[in-house]
This record gives sequence, C-alpha cells and structure tokens, in this order.
Amino acid sequence: MPRPGRNSIAWVRELARPYLRGYRTRAVHAHGLRGYEFICVSSTARKKQAGFFVGYLLDAAAWPFLAPEPPECLVFAFVRPTSSALHKRLVSHKDALVRRTFEYIRWLTHRPPRFQFFESELPALVRHRSMNAWPREKHEHYSRNFLVETLAWLVRSGLVRKLAEEAARPAQRRATRRAKTARSRAAGAAR
Repeated sequence: MPRPGRNSIAWVRELARPYLRGYRTRAVHAHGLRGYEFICVSSTARKKQAGFFVGYLLDAAAWPFLAPEPPECLVFAFVRPTSSALHKRLVSHKDALVRRTFEYIRWLTHRPPRFQFFESELPALVRHRSMNAWPREKHEHYSRNFLVETLAWLVRSGLVRKLAEEAARPAQRRATRRAKTARSRAAGAAR
C-alpha cells in the first residue's frame, strides 16, 4: 500500500470487525483522518456517541496535542460530545471507565508506542505510530500488525465490552422511565 490516503482501506474495517463486534461502522475521511468509526449501537441514534476510530492520521493540523508525524496508524476510543454528561461519566471523572482502563493498560504495555489518555479531547484513549520509518512496500503489512496488536489490547482490557455496556445505560434508564410513565398513565386512565 503506497499511501493510506490514496488507496482503498476497506481492509481496515474487515480487520477491526472481529474485535469490535456489535459496533456500527461509519467511514471517516475528514479532519485529517481516514478510516472507520465503530460506534456503540445503543448510541447511534443520539447526539451522544461512544466508540472507536481505527485507521490513519494523514494531517497533523487538527491533532496538535498528539504531536503526530503523519502518516500515522491510529486507534482511539472516543465519547462525544466532550462537554456531555456521558463524556464526564465515561472519560473525565476520576473513576471513569476510560481513565481506569488507561491506567491498567499503560501499566501492562511497556514498549512504545504506549497508550495516551486525554481527558478533554475527542480521542480519549489513543495509540498511534508514525509510518515514516517504514518501507513503503511494508505500510499495509506493518499497519495490520499495529492495528491488530492495539485492538487486542483494547479487547483484553475489557474496554470494548464495557464501553458498549456503559454507553447503553442512559438509554436503558430512559426506556425504563418511559415504560413506568406509560404504565402510570394507563393506570390513571383505568380509574
């Protein structure tokens, strides 16, 4: 694969699917990113979403906090919007799921590139690696290795499963409240 920006990267979606089962896929080619978002199914109908991005960072301008050296392989967990109660609960709170996962996964991974945590950025838990030192003919092969290794860490840490469960919690509570309201209205109408 000569350049991730010019060729088909549909293989990225197929490679990540087994690791991110139950997540809805959306192609991304904006803000210097090229790849796929894997969004928690329970959060896709709302403005608040949680999930993972898997692919490439091609332009450093939108991501200065990462200090990237594009092109880069990139995987990150996100919760949006970053100003939401969902983000606070899952990312920025001192006992949040993503923060705890970062502390655990960082302790386990000793060789670079290590995971990074950003409390107030869209990419909350990030792992990225520049492809500049890789031979061009090995870009796809090395990318596959990097993505598989990173996704395996996210699955082993429990984040893939727990993020989907936690993102669904508010939707489940709203559905329960609506059902209770409907029952109480029905009971009131029956009197």
